[in-house]
Amino acid sequence: MGHKYHINPDISLAETLPASFYKDPSVFDQIKEEVFLRTWQFIGDEDLVALPQSVYPFTLLDGFLTEPMVLTRDGEDQIHCLSNVCTHRGNKVALHPGSSKKLTCLYHGRRFDLKGIFEYMPEFQEAKDFPRPCDNLHKFPLEKWGPLLFAGLNPSFEFSSVIDKMKERIGFLPLNEFKLDQTLSKDYLVQANWALYCDNYLEGFHVPFVHEGLNKVLDYGSYITEIYDHCNLQIGYTDEATEVFDLPEDHIDHGKNVAAYYYWVFPNMMFNFYPWGLSVNVVRPLDINKTKVSFITYVYDKSKFNKGAGSDLDKVEREDEFVVENVQQGVRSSFYKAGRFSPTREQGVHHFHQLLSKFLK
Repeated sequence: MGHKYHINPDISLAETLPASFYKDPSVFDQIKEEVFLRTWQFIGDEDLVALPQSVYPFTLLDGFLTEPMVLTRDGEDQIHCLSNVCTHRGNKVALHPGSSKKLTCLYHGRRFDLKGIFEYMPEFQEAKDFPRPCDNLHKFPLEKWGPLLFAGLNPSFEFSSVIDKMKERIGFLPLNEFKLDQTLSKDYLVQANWALYCDNYLEGFHVPFVHEGLNKVLDYGSYITEIYDHCNLQIGYTDEATEVFDLPEDHIDHGKNVAAYYYWVFPNMMFNFYPWGLSVNVVRPLDINKTKVSFITYVYDKSKFNKGAGSDLDKVEREDEFVVENVQQGVRSSFYKAGRFSPTREQGVHHFHQLLSKFLK
């Protein structure tokens, strides 16, 4: 039987999700089916299939969803996100990235075009009512934002609505000029439930207590959170005039010293925009008590890198890990049941808990 939760929409009255949410294995399994299968995931950028007639196989959220998928760019320069599972006997079709005019299963020779359409299968001449639409590779919804790619397994909302909200603030940035820097990208292993990591990200309340260096850069008194349907935004202002965005005159924040725009997208993606570029954080559940967090770095202006709010990201991450792992131990106490929200500082956490309770219904 599924678990149901109620989060009071009035933050001044609401209680957080109960401790059982973070430690019940059946809840963890339910989240996979009712949250992650119905939302969107960041899968990389278009350089993964930079040229026509190229393929890139990958596994979506390996160890959790573990969904075999393949990106293709066909001869007409269109990108597709397909199931990487042969419709004959379930073998993986594409095994290595590279150039390919077709997708051919190495098990029995079933062949598909780069759009996923079935083309040929040996020894099936006598099969009746064949091929059928189900013999094509399943095609997943795919959205592109600048060079960034997002796929959904069975999403319950349009990702374009999320992109539109982010464009309101950072649409002036030339995303197509942002370049992935593998040397600056890194994975972190956090010994805690994935949702606790998101809880921590979604509020600046802890900044003065946990992040001494970051607190010196950000103006905590001006820190704000804005709530949208399936995403929210934290804006970090600074008293310093250096390492801030050069905002156009028609921008909603023109005249303000904005050091960072922190976007969170339900359920597990963060897009942190700094004057130097973008840090994409993907929170990947591994098991109920273990999470991998991937920091994927896109640089726009390297002269500003590691300055201002976007500096010492590794140090900030380690500080967050320390706190989140302590919370992980705390919520497993027999005596902690639930908490309350700060109406002025924890709007983002409240929003996250509301969305989780909505999807789990």
